[in-house]
Amino acid sequence: MNTTTDPLHVTLLVGSNRHGRFGPVVADWLLDHLRAHADLVPEVVDVAATDLPTTFAPTPEARAALAEISPKLSGADAFVVLTPEYNHSFPAGLKNVIDWHFAEWRAKPVGLVSYGGLAGGLRAAEHLRQVFAELHAVTVRDTVSFHNAGASFDDTGRLLDPSGPDAAAKTMLGQLVWWGRALREAKERRPYDAA
Repeated sequence: MNTTTDPLHVTLLVGSNRHGRFGPVVADWLLDHLRAHADLVPEVVDVAATDLPTTFAPTPEARAALAEISPKLSGADAFVVLTPEYNHSFPAGLKNVIDWHFAEWRAKPVGLVSYGGLAGGLRAAEHLRQVFAELHAVTVRDTVSFHNAGASFDDTGRLLDPSGPDAAAKTMLGQLVWWGRALREAKERRPYDAA
């Protein structure tokens, strides 16, 4: 593996599981950007498709869900987390998926994409920074946010004015690639000590 040029495996974590959610519209737009980026190989974990209990009980159902989710997280070099904003923060289902894992996030970069009303999900993104810092992950500085997200896309899921979001995605993904390669190379030279 050439840590400076090989593509990064990036897992897109779609964070909404609410009925009638808008997340898949934004996720489709985001996946187009991930797939078009020569330095990234995307994979998706959708919170709505997971069935993890909030009790953290290792039931057979939980183990089956983890068998599908955990390899996609542990095999990732980087993450993009897509979150709506619910009550000034991110959804409980997203936090549950995050909390079922620990080492999978360690010493890896996380890009944040948010959507919502007037705030564009930015409060949720800022809360996620605190969570990922505790998990020894590195959130990249620049984010992508969709203010009044429902009015930003047409009925076919296309952005009405893609110029701002496209530029923000380019910046965020550029930072994600830089951090992903830097951290991958650093971990090959010296294991990360989370103690």
